[in-house]
Amino acid sequence: MNCIDTHSHLYGEEFAEDIDEVLERARAAGVDKIFLPNINAQSIAPMLALTDRHPGFLYPMIGLHPEDLGTTWQEVLPQMETLLEQPDHPFIAIGEIGLDYYWDRSLFHEQQEAFARQVQWAMKYELPLMIHTRSAHREMVDILKEQIVHHQPSGHHLSGVFHCFGGTADEAEELLGFDDFMLGIGGIVTFKKSPLPEVLRSVVPLTRIVLETDSPYLAPVPHRGKRNESAFIIEVVKRLAEIYDTDVAKVAEITSSNARKTFPKVQ
Repeated sequence: MNCIDTHSHLYGEEFAEDIDEVLERARAAGVDKIFLPNINAQSIAPMLALTDRHPGFLYPMIGLHPEDLGTTWQEVLPQMETLLEQPDHPFIAIGEIGLDYYWDRSLFHEQQEAFARQVQWAMKYELPLMIHTRSAHREMVDILKEQIVHHQPSGHHLSGVFHCFGGTADEAEELLGFDDFMLGIGGIVTFKKSPLPEVLRSVVPLTRIVLETDSPYLAPVPHRGKRNESAFIIEVVKRLAEIYDTDVAKVAEITSSNARKTFPKVQ
């Protein structure tokens, strides 16, 4: 079984002491590619240092996470775009970007402006999106639709992943209306009281799912509460096999195909 972890923050300090062992465990578990979403200006250098050490296995993205806007986001975004302007840049997607109003709504409008600008990068540089949304489904959908209407007709057709999906059946159906987007499914699907399995079973075909861990966060059962890592993705694969009444090899095959289709820069 070979599968792809489309969302893992392995460049973080949480892995500083044992990253080589973490990557060895991932390979042993059948993970043959791991995608690393960026979160802020400070994470770019450690992320690229790690991906440079593991070509063909680790792949970087670039973007400003909504919870990392701070007071300098208007300076940070042009700095990031300068990297995208390089013809040989290594980034496979724009991300992790989006909206998050769960803890703090003080930057309500600033988050939306930053999100819209980075969606425009995706069209300008012909890259998929990695979208983070928490307590902001309606606002995120409205901005994405607005950007498609105003910019897509003359540019790149938007594609990407709605990261860490855990919403309702109605929200899933609305997101699946964006034809070239996938739902990122991770550890939440294994949680005992999660309604996500029934949502997936009822409205989401396996052909619209990619696997993710969001390491070091959201470790699946039976590792819940521990530091998450890419090797634990096998627990997500097992749960999806149960939900879709198939075997783990089929889940790995279909979701990997979905990931390669969504991130065409990955060889």
